Amino acid sequence: MAEGVSVLQRGAWLRRAIIIAGALILSGCQTVVPRGPRTGPPPATRPIPSQQQQVQPGIPVDVARHRVALLVPLAGAAAGLGQSLANATQLALLDTKNERVRITTYDTSGGAAAAAQKALAEGNRLILGPLLAEDVRAVAPIARRAGVPVISFSNDTTAAGNGAYLMGYAPAQSIERVVTYARGQGVSDFAGLVPNGTYGERASTAFLRAVESAGGQVRTLQTYDRGGGAIASAITRMAQNSPYEAVLIADNGATAAAAVPLIRKNGGGAAHVLGTDLWNTDSSIAGRPALNGAWFASVSDDYYRHYAAKYRARFGTAPYRLSSLGYDAVLLTVRIARDWPVGSAFPEARLRDAGGFAGIDGAFRFGRDSVAERALEVQEIKAGTTVVVSPAPADFGNR
Repeated sequence: MAEGVSVLQRGAWLRRAIIIAGALILSGCQTVVPRGPRTGPPPATRPIPSQQQQVQPGIPVDVARHRVALLVPLAGAAAGLGQSLANATQLALLDTKNERVRITTYDTSGGAAAAAQKALAEGNRLILGPLLAEDVRAVAPIARRAGVPVISFSNDTTAAGNGAYLMGYAPAQSIERVVTYARGQGVSDFAGLVPNGTYGERASTAFLRAVESAGGQVRTLQTYDRGGGAIASAITRMAQNSPYEAVLIADNGATAAAAVPLIRKNGGGAAHVLGTDLWNTDSSIAGRPALNGAWFASVSDDYYRHYAAKYRARFGTAPYRLSSLGYDAVLLTVRIARDWPVGSAFPEARLRDAGGFAGIDGAFRFGRDSVAERALEVQEIKAGTTVVVSPAPADFGNR
């Protein structure tokens, strides 16, 4: 799949703040004074009490840098992604040469609420993460009481609000983008295959709204349980409502590739296949012959390729695709930190800058719902690779 950026500069958004810190090493010398003749004991004097430095409880206050907490899982099933996010934030600090932001990582695997409480007690004024929606719901009220915003990596839009902002890729946006593109290519009649569960419910709603908004018609929308061959039954039911010109498969690339041959045999022979942003996390998506000619919408991969190469060189392994969220969260923080006095509260209102922000994954901005609205491109799988058939706008002035 596509992979990302070494040092990201978009316009004048990212100025490098270079603060050179010097280390002063003090060494003491002992001077030996020759012993003189004894003339008797010295006169008694009142002892001078020594001045002892007062030590404050807790960690030292950092007066030169902004304290920012990163909340990610470092143990359990999501530990690999959590570590990749942590690595990405450190890489972003190195790439921007920023020394005004200090990021401390807190492990959420033992409880996100406890990790947030520790982060706040240690003076952090902004929280990046957590990753999972349930952790966002646990952390947001605690951070809100302390006046600290939360910039989460979740894509569950129901967790947004109450001081929590979501950077994750919302599936509704990719569905709307690919449906709009298909409609522009002359497609009027749509079909949909969506899995049961929360993701499928949201995908169904987004699909119906997108097709209606684009002026098309949904001929059939079938749901299925993941596993056990249930998708084959859904495709059989879908055939009873053909013809349709395009079918959205709101699932991962492997499931979509397995479904396409069945669709071709059951009334959808020439139908265009549409996918969601889930496909962009599948590094082998372009190598699935069944998906040749399929369209899907996602964030741009142009910068990600350079980022992934630099990540591998530094950490000796490939990054998780979602780790770019951690990198971009730091770019956002560094941009705002230019006008954020050290020791003061994070200027939350700046998160709603109308022009948005630039990152590895392209332009994004937080809407009134506190969810990142993203500039997405449409890609086509073609001859073992992906090609951009509708570029993402560079900013929100060209939408």
